[in-house]
Amino acid sequence: MNTEELRDNILEFFEHIEKYYGCATEITEGLMTSTEEVEAENTTWNLSEFQLVRSAYRNVGNRFMLEGSGVYYEIAAEKIIDFKNPGRHKYEFVEIYGYGVYRITRLHFRLKY
Repeated sequence: MNTEELRDNILEFFEHIEKYYGCATEITEGLMTSTEEVEAENTTWNLSEFQLVRSAYRNVGNRFMLEGSGVYYEIAAEKIIDFKNPGRHKYEFVEIYGYGVYRITRLHFRLKY
């Protein structure tokens, strides 16, 4: 996927994210040193579950934001190097934070109906 397609797919996702407001949302976040293989021994994982109540784009810092009760999560727009839709209501972002330092964010929305 080229840079323009990546940007368009990400914007399309965030332009329609309001359809997930009120849904149970699971964020699985992994810090890793390689994007070749996302394996347990190479990745440190965090999991958050909440009901999505709002999202926005923060111009200062160029961040996509997701918010729920007691949860606030940001994805750095300029650091995104990959975006996928691996399944129904599932999305995956990969950001690069430095030489050999990556963050993978997996979103899974469970629809209310």
